Amino acid sequence: MTTSLLTDRVLPPGESFAHPALSYRDEPDFLRTVGAFVRDGLEAGRPVLVLVPRPRLEALRDRFGGDDGVVWTDMAEAGRNPGRVLSLLAGFTARHAGRPVRIVMEPIWPGRHRAETGEAARLEALVNVAFADRPASFLCAYQEPALPREVVALVRRAHPSLLDADAGRVRESAEYTDPLAVCAQCATPLEEPAEPVPALAYADGDLAAVRAFVSERLAGTALAPSRRTDLVLAVTEAATNSLRHGGGRGALRLWTTRGEGAGRVHVETRDAGRLDDPLAGCFRPDPAAASGGRGLWMINELCDLVRIRSSADGLVLRMSMDLR
Repeated sequence: MTTSLLTDRVLPPGESFAHPALSYRDEPDFLRTVGAFVRDGLEAGRPVLVLVPRPRLEALRDRFGGDDGVVWTDMAEAGRNPGRVLSLLAGFTARHAGRPVRIVMEPIWPGRHRAETGEAARLEALVNVAFADRPASFLCAYQEPALPREVVALVRRAHPSLLDADAGRVRESAEYTDPLAVCAQCATPLEEPAEPVPALAYADGDLAAVRAFVSERLAGTALAPSRRTDLVLAVTEAATNSLRHGGGRGALRLWTTRGEGAGRVHVETRDAGRLDDPLAGCFRPDPAAASGGRGLWMINELCDLVRIRSSADGLVLRMSMDLR
């Protein structure tokens, strides 16, 4: 049976929750260390999820020959919006309820947009909250030498332990801190449009006007018709939340930006609400439950990026779609 330095040093007895960050230099480092983690899991009969960007996903899958015991998922696609990754992880663990599982993630990679990176770091912090009582062993890979210094600092604050691919050793992260403090650090001010954008005020009875406003302006963009429908639905859910939980009224802005591939379209709602639960909208709601949360979960599922800023001044919800 193949042995690995990871077996005893990453995982507590019985494979309870573990969440180390792996610092790797290049693809050989990645394949060697992550490959050992996956192989050990398979030999122990553990279900394995690999959720990394396609180039490393394919390289690792080639090494294992597409093993049936592994779920291979492209993070750049499934995790395009970091806000929907926790739901994906919860679905995987639920399918194997009561069994220890292994999960490899790479939510931040060189060249990923700064706005997405902040939300991905927030996701990593919330893993410590959402899965602390589950037998899930994570290994989160980061190509540290190619990442900005401030991103590496966030990674270290979000992970209880660190694994160096060269040394093959795990150590506690002296920088690790309260996940909610990391979430607060990730809640940087949202960038403003280059030019002033007029806002549409809405109140009870105005949802049809909101839909018409968004549909009309999206018609002039390169967004595909099916994606326009998705975004109109997401905005409708956001405006409905304003009416129900945000003081009964809100304001909406829509604009496009360039420079990220083909660009993005952004729709933002502002209201007088507050959102204190950092896990709100991160998990698929129970259809039988009477509690809310469905709207925000749908928004995360529909959009390519969702950013929420809650303060004493109210709630800002920005939904973005790639023009692709």
